[in-house]
Amino acid sequence: MSNVHEIESAVTKLSREDLLAFRDWFSEFDASTWGRQFGEDVAAGRLDALADEAIRDPRAGRCRDL
Repeated sequence: MSNVHEIESAVTKLSREDLLAFRDWFSEFDASTWGRQFGEDVAAGRLDALADEAIRDPRAGRCRDL
């Protein structure tokens, strides 16, 4: 399988049991991939500006209690 269309087609042909197993596997794979990318972004400082803004906004009165 070399492209998304082929993968989508294969997934539609899975049995119920195989689809459940695939869903579990993909959920773990996706979370792991996201976590690794998030960690790399933090380590590289790509989120520093967002963190700084999150700290500044309440101090500047740009947040309100809900």
